[in-house]
Parts: sequence; structure tokens; C-alpha cells
Amino acid sequence: MISDLYKKTVIRKPGVCLLVLVLIGIFFALFVKNFKLDASSDALLLESDRDLRIFRETIDRYSTQDFLFITFTPEGDLFSDESLSVIGSLRKDLRALEKTASVTTLLDVPLLKIVGGKLSEVADNYKTLDDPEVDREKARQEIMTRPMFRNLIISEDGSTTALIVYLKNDQEYLDLQKQRNRLLIEKMSDGLDADERQQLEQVQEAYARAKEEVDRRNHENINAIRAVIDKYRSHGELHLGGISMITDDMIRFISNDLVVFGLGVFLFLILMLSYIFRKPRWVILPLLSCIYAGLIMIGLLGLVGWQVTVISSNFISLMLILTMSMNVHLVVRYRQLSQEMTGADQSELVFTTTRKMVWPCLYTALTTMIGFSSLVFSNIKPVIDFGWMMTLGLGVTFLTSFLLFPSLLLLLPRTDPDSRVSDKVPFTAALASITQHHGSKILVLSLVLAIASGYGITRLRVENSFINYFRDNTEIYQGLKLIDEKLGGTTPLEILLNFDHEHAVNANGDGDDEFEDLDALFGGLETDPESAWFTTDKIELIKEVHDYVNDIPAVGKVLSLASVIRLAETLNQGQPFDAFELAVIYKRMPDELRRQLIDPYVSIEDNEARITLRIIDSMEDLRRKELLEQIHAGLQNDIGLEPDQFQLTGLLVLYNNMLQSLFRSQILTLGVVLIGIALMLLVLFRSVSLAVIGIIPNILAAAIILGLMGWLEIPLDMMTITIAAITIGIAVDNAIHYIYRFREEYPGQQDYIKTLHLCHANIGRAVFYTAITIIIGFSILVLSNFIPTIYFGLLTALAMFIALLAALTLLPKLILIWRPF
Repeated sequence: MISDLYKKTVIRKPGVCLLVLVLIGIFFALFVKNFKLDASSDALLLESDRDLRIFRETIDRYSTQDFLFITFTPEGDLFSDESLSVIGSLRKDLRALEKTASVTTLLDVPLLKIVGGKLSEVADNYKTLDDPEVDREKARQEIMTRPMFRNLIISEDGSTTALIVYLKNDQEYLDLQKQRNRLLIEKMSDGLDADERQQLEQVQEAYARAKEEVDRRNHENINAIRAVIDKYRSHGELHLGGISMITDDMIRFISNDLVVFGLGVFLFLILMLSYIFRKPRWVILPLLSCIYAGLIMIGLLGLVGWQVTVISSNFISLMLILTMSMNVHLVVRYRQLSQEMTGADQSELVFTTTRKMVWPCLYTALTTMIGFSSLVFSNIKPVIDFGWMMTLGLGVTFLTSFLLFPSLLLLLPRTDPDSRVSDKVPFTAALASITQHHGSKILVLSLVLAIASGYGITRLRVENSFINYFRDNTEIYQGLKLIDEKLGGTTPLEILLNFDHEHAVNANGDGDDEFEDLDALFGGLETDPESAWFTTDKIELIKEVHDYVNDIPAVGKVLSLASVIRLAETLNQGQPFDAFELAVIYKRMPDELRRQLIDPYVSIEDNEARITLRIIDSMEDLRRKELLEQIHAGLQNDIGLEPDQFQLTGLLVLYNNMLQSLFRSQILTLGVVLIGIALMLLVLFRSVSLAVIGIIPNILAAAIILGLMGWLEIPLDMMTITIAAITIGIAVDNAIHYIYRFREEYPGQQDYIKTLHLCHANIGRAVFYTAITIIIGFSILVLSNFIPTIYFGLLTALAMFIALLAALTLLPKLILIWRPF
């Protein structure tokens, strides 16, 4: 039997068991160096998402260069000599950096109206603010009224400018990214054969190595740019923004959170254990268990290559909290048995403790595993990884608690509780009295809270305001807020317009006649597919879509082929180009200029145009899902496009899809979690009534938290959306321990009221200690710089407190009513 084997290997040979555990710990410690963090957008992508395939195809089609924003708000006039001198010096220092490809500033904006003249004359002789002879006021007026640069290079009010730092591409990394994307697209659409799967595995390994090197160089570059910016802070307000900066800062935040959470929880546990038990052994042994379990898990993550993201950054603190919780139950039980078994030796006392606690602890671990394992159904890799991390972590916690803890305890002499220290907890005694004398009021209050929570749950919404994910004193928040409000928005969205061949040929209109008339002069120019692509109808449609989305209040800066054409029309004395002129301009345009102005917005080979826009993320009451639906409906109803003629893509679409998928998966799997936990309780207690009694208080705790979020309009996001399943998984531990002890104590008392007070005095005390440990442990997450993590910590702590009250009031009242024993 397992009990006999455990007694032979652990109880009778604790030294050998401890040696084996040390060797296992050393093995996993070797892989701690492989422990990595990831804060890139790849970590939040829904791999099964059809839109992800379109997004990756778009990246491959339109070569885009990574860039950073530096916003500059001078103390004086932006167009003064001093301000322009600062911009010039800043540009010079930034261009000198190794990773900088180019820098575009206010000084580089071509001033066309100042020169005047014919198209060819203006194109060859335009001025910029670098020219000391330029009239500043005329330049200000031209730049401020130019749609191409307003809200991109300069703010609407003319007080803030942006320096756009284009970064050098790592060609090896981009090639690997393209190979990886191509294979992933094939995997999603047609599947891969054995050779292609092996190729994908090799490419992904090479991509991961290249990405790690790119991230390292990016970190160095961000630090170098910040060092440059710091030299100019006395001249005005400067902020850095951009995807590369956000990714780098997020890794720093995650690293900081891991240290702060782990250290904060560790220090709290020392204080908590010292206050509760007042003996060094009851502080040291649980802490050693926590350290060991944490070491094993970090080594395991390094071994299997799981990277920690912002979603899983609190796993270490959760591991410490849950390991400590289980160890506290063992300590309390050991101390109680040492009072009852006065003649037993240390081996018998430890064995009895583990034998009586193994089943409730096993089932509490399993039920908590069910809560966390629900995350694996989300289809989002970091969420899935977090679910598996905590599921495996709970297995490590259980084994550590019943192998390392008793082995260490057996090496120490038996000790009895200090008679000077009272084991009574006034809080639990008061709850026992309230349950006995005011049980009906508890039922009524529970019913009222359930109804109110049900209504609050109907008000829940899924949101993804990226700016509001950060504290307002962080550079990410300040930079994004300024860019969002004054420089055209932050969250990227793209519209792809598809022109099928038949429609393109038939829609040429006057352009067809022009090409026929000019055929003799230009030798069949109309047969050139590149030249023939630029037709009047296509350009008009691009302009129409451009103008439509530009008029939506939530949309900031919009760029497309229409932006370029309208800029060129300024050179053409405001006269629009016909199809033939557009074709000639495209053919004669220098390659470098074409790559900058045309290629990002047109794919002639794919018969497609691309419109890029940025969403004003900080706009009050912005609903991103509804915004996407509005644009989609407007393109059909107002513009008259068919669904297959356009496609919305970009990070806004992918992130919204991720949240919606997570919402659906969590709501759907919440029922599975409840059924799984109910079955666990049924197997443990072999009683339908006890299974129902055990799960009701925990459903109520989760419902109250979700309802409260609905009432307070706290949005569900990638962190808070997991609270319900995790709350039920952890909080049900209280119910299991309480019911298990009540069933054990009742035969000796033969009285429900006496058993209630007895259970509140012993297991109620352990439940109180562990609950307080969990509550304060989760509350430490408030130290994070990531707002969803703060919400997650506070709301989960509140849920645990509600679950504690429910376990020591509603649950025993249900037992008194149901009388299941």
C-alpha cells in the first residue's frame, strides 16, 4: 500500500529522502540560467486566429521599418531659434547611434508652397526649416495646414513635435521571421508534412535565438537613446515611445515584478509565521519548502523553455503563497495532534499528521489545479503556459509539502505547543457565534448578494485600453498619452482593399481610353501591369475610404496612397492627377522614394491597397470591439464595399480577438471548472449533499467579485478575466478542509452546534491563517507597474476574503440546515 511505502521511505528514512530531494533540486537548479522573460507582441497572439494569418501575410507583403517616437514640447515657441536648434542637435546625436537608420524631424518637412512654380521646379528645389532663409511664419502655416504631417510630425496646436527614429533592420532576424510566418500560415491553412514540421521546429529555434539577440541590442539602443534624450531635458518635455521601447520596458517591469512579488511575499511570510507560531522551526521549515518548490519550478521552466510573460509574472508569488498555505495546515494539525497524542514519539506524530492531512490536501491541490487548468483552453500561448505552470506548480507544492517538510521535521525533536501562546482566534470564534445565532440573516444576505452579483455580471465588458495598463508616472504611460492625444493615436489598425482583376480592368473608365489613345505614342504602356494599376476609380475608392475613417472621432492619424497623392497634388498647383499621370509618376519615381512613399501602401502584385490608421486609445468611453464593428459596417453600408473587398487587420484586431477568445473560453470553461470541482468533492465525501454544500460558498465568492467588477465598470482584460476560475479553484480548499474536519469530529460530539464550535476552533484557525496568507500575498501585487496585475491582486484578495467569510458562516449554516452526517 502507498501508506506503507510512504512510511518506509519517508518516515523511517528521512535522511535518505532528504538526500534524494537535494539531488533533484541540484538537477533543476542547473536549468535556472535558462529562465527567460518575454514581453513581445508574439506572446499575446492567438495562434488559431484567422486574422493572425492575414496579419503575418501583410507584414511579409509590406516592408515596414521599426521606429521610435521622441516627443518634444519646448518651454517656448516650437518654431523659435532655440527650439529648432535643440531639434537639430538632438537629430544629429540620434543619427550618430549605431542602430539608427534615419531620423525624420520637423526640420526635414519639405516646404512646397514657399518655393512655388511648376511641379518639376518645386520637386527639385523645395526648402526645409534647415534653410536659414526660410520665413518661419510661412513655414509654420504650411506645416500646420499640411494633412500629411499634422498629427504625425507636429501636434494640432503646434506645441509638440515628434522626432521619428527609424531603426536598422536585422536582416537575418527578418528572414527567419518571414520563414517562420510562412510555415505557420501553411500549418494553419493546409497543414505540414513531416519535413516541413521539422523545418518549422528548426526555424523557430533559430528565430528564438535571433530574437534574443535582437532584444539584447534593442535594450542597449533604448538605453543609448535615453542617454541622448537626458542631455536635452532642460530645454523642454521629452518622452520616448514606440513598440521597441514598450517591449523593453515591459521586460524590465516583469523582472521587477518577479523580484518585488517574490521578496515581498517572502518577507510577509516570515512575519506571518513568526507572529502565528512564535517558534523558529515553524518559520524555517515552511520557508524552506517554499524556496525548494520555487527553485524546482524556475528550473523546470528553464528546462522546457517556457518564457514568463506579463500574464505569468506573478507565478513565483503564487507558488510561495500556495506552498505556505499547505504547510500551515500541516503545522496546525501537527500542533493539535501533539496536544492529543502526549505519549507518541516524533515519527508516529509526523506520520499521523501526514496521514490525516494527505487526502484533504490532495483534493485541495487537485481542485486548485482544475481552476488553473481551465486556462489551457484559451488558445493563447502565454495564458496556456500560465495554466500549465500553476498546474505543475501545485503538483510540486503537494509533493514538497509531503516529502521535504516531514523529512526535515523528522530530523528535529518533538515539540509541544507553547502554553503561553493561545491558539484561539477571536475572529473564528465570533463567526461561529454569528452562524449559530444569526444563520437565517446569513442566508438572506447571501441571496441578496447573489441577485445583485447576477445583475453586475450582465454589465461586464471586455476592454483593451493599453495606455491605462500602466501607472501614470511611468514613461510608457506619459509617452503614449502624449502621442495619443497630440500626435495621432497609438494603437495601429490597417484596412486592406482588395481589387480583383476583373473589377480593376472594367473600372478604368476614362483611363482606358487614355491608354488606348496613347498606345501609339508610348509603345503599349497600357500593357504594363504596374502602370495600368493606377486607375482613377481605384484612387477615388482609396480616397473615399481614407476620408471615411478619418472622420471617425476615435481614429487619429490616417495614412494611405491618398496621403501621398494629395501631397503630390500640392506640387501640381492643387490639380488632381489622372490615371495616365499617376502611372508616369510611378514609373519615373526614384526607387528609394518609391520604397518610402508607395510600397508601404500598395501591393500591385496582390492587387491591393493598404490604409494605416492609429486609434486614440485614451479616448474616454472608447469601445474597441464596437469601433471595429462600426468600421466594418461603414465600409459596407456607407462606402458600398462587399465583405470580400476589404479586410481589417493590425494589432488592435489581434488583441481584441485575443480578449474575446479569452472571455469566451473562460465563461465556457467556468462551468467545466465547477463540474470538475463538484465531482472532486463527490469522490472525496461520497455525498451529493456535501458536494453541493462545499461548492455553493465558492460560487458565491466568485460571483460577487465578477458582479462587483460589473457594478464598478472595471473591464475584464487578460489578467482579471481569469479571477473567477482561479478564485473557485483556490477558495474551495477552505470548504474541503472544513467539511473534512467536521465529518471527522462529528462522531465524537454527536451534536452539530458543538462540532461547529470545535471546527471553528481548530480547522477554522488553520483556514483563517492560510486565508490571511493568501489575501495579503495577493495584495502585494499592488506594487506592480502593470495595472491589470494590480486589479488581479486586489480583486483576488477580496475574493479570498469573501470566500473565507462564506466558508466560516454560509457553509456551516448549510451543514446545520442540511444535517448530512
